[in-house]
Amino acid sequence: MISQRLEFVYGLEKSREILPRVAALLERYRGRISPRIAGWSQKDALLISYADSILGGPDEKTPPLRTLHRFLKTHVGEALSYVHLLPFFPFTSDDGFAVTDFRAVRDDLGTWDDVREFAADYRLVFDGVINHVSSSSVYMKGYESGDPKYKDFFISLSPDTDTRSVLRTRNLPLLHDYRTADGLKWLWTTFSRDQIDLNFWNPEVLLEILDVLLGYAANGASMIRLDAIPYMWKELGTSCAHLPQTHELIKLIRDVLQAVAPHVSLLTETNVPHRENVTYFGDRGDEAQMIYNFALAPLILWSLVTGDASVLSRWAAGIEWIGPGATYLNITATHDGIGMRPTEGLLDEPARAALVQLAKDHGGDVTGKRNSDGTISPYELNLNYFDAVNDPRANESIELQIQRFMVSQAVPMALMGTPGIYIHSLLGSRNDYAGVKATGRARSINREQLAEESLCRELSQPQSLRAKIFNEMKRLLTLRAEQSAFHPDATQEILDYGREVFAVRRHNRQTGQTIVAAHNMTAKPLHATQLPDGRDLLAPDVNTIDVRTLAPYQIRWIEIT
Repeated sequence: MISQRLEFVYGLEKSREILPRVAALLERYRGRISPRIAGWSQKDALLISYADSILGGPDEKTPPLRTLHRFLKTHVGEALSYVHLLPFFPFTSDDGFAVTDFRAVRDDLGTWDDVREFAADYRLVFDGVINHVSSSSVYMKGYESGDPKYKDFFISLSPDTDTRSVLRTRNLPLLHDYRTADGLKWLWTTFSRDQIDLNFWNPEVLLEILDVLLGYAANGASMIRLDAIPYMWKELGTSCAHLPQTHELIKLIRDVLQAVAPHVSLLTETNVPHRENVTYFGDRGDEAQMIYNFALAPLILWSLVTGDASVLSRWAAGIEWIGPGATYLNITATHDGIGMRPTEGLLDEPARAALVQLAKDHGGDVTGKRNSDGTISPYELNLNYFDAVNDPRANESIELQIQRFMVSQAVPMALMGTPGIYIHSLLGSRNDYAGVKATGRARSINREQLAEESLCRELSQPQSLRAKIFNEMKRLLTLRAEQSAFHPDATQEILDYGREVFAVRRHNRQTGQTIVAAHNMTAKPLHATQLPDGRDLLAPDVNTIDVRTLAPYQIRWIEIT
């Protein structure tokens, strides 16, 4: 398959030159990568965190990688199995996503030994930021100096090239100018001046990136997240997003990993409408093993704002089981904002405008994208998810706000796939206004760094917001891990219990366990007569007849016996 994929992308003649070099690369890594756990089950849940989201005291010499590892091992344990360490490489901007050296760990975070020790306790997800590199990277320095090794590593165009067809996710120029030994060059920059796109038309770029990714596997990665991957291949006259060559290169990366590290899976970061998102599973699951369910975050938010889960239910009813080797990562919050592109075709324009206004009213901001006609559309909402679902202007009890937030987190746990939990959702964080003021960037509102000592002190106080959310998140995740009906491959059916309730039936054919997960998406008590007889796993002492009563924002996991 590798040879066929190379031929598809580069043509027959060039592929014959590349194939022996790919084979030599595989031989070099064969035997160097330790086998690890493969596949997934209901016991899996994925934490998303920066390596320095939790910091030790000012006098402590422990590097942040060890601090985070220690905190998770001590306080979270096996409630989480995967940890997505957001880019921990040297960088110049975008909180890690403008990498200067793919093969190094930032000195202020720790060492590769710290990463490998972390990987002994958790299945680590590394970022493959392979669409672009920092303008200060070794690649760009070589290009600027005229080093022939880095010739054609980037895409140079005339500044008057017509690029109007190219999909833009930023309100910035696509081309930026750089001084090189060969004169002024205008290079392709999908995201910013400091993030210069790599040129995968050049096979040398592909070979370099394959070596980098195999190195990640050798250093403990169990999954590689392909950042900004829809824009990998450029073809003027097209949108330069989701092109066939991009899909074929992802499949090639998977084939290469399967050859020497079959336990390493791929997660594609494709914050796009659902119909485009699912194409990254490929043909019968031969591409990425996991994709984000990006539509969940805005649709759950919309359901809670309106008290109407009908749009969420209709969308979820279309989620299909792909096969035993492919599944979804179900998220509400990440290090980025709440994506608005996945709502295209799901929410009408007045609803999308209402979410934009909500973000502003709740203390957040909105990032836009420039369309080919020059107009600006909302790209993401920038605010913490707790503050997204809870209106700071409302006169509500903190208990009601916590329950509203918890139902937002329970929906992804019940759906087909693996739940993805952002660290600030796990820890009950709020909007970080100081962070936004310090950086001037909207996304900093949800990227706060926490001092371990004060964090642990708050968690030790049962009545604190952090402790209540953290303990309930752990309880749900721990209980979920015991239910085979929540296996990613268990069947899923969305049930109609009225627009105010989001309900899903999960069934494991192998074990026979069936669970109906019901979520009251409103602030009022409901009597859901359609709910089945059974035992509520979240409240096992409740009588069967009483499970049909749903308190405001109540969650029920009803096991049908």
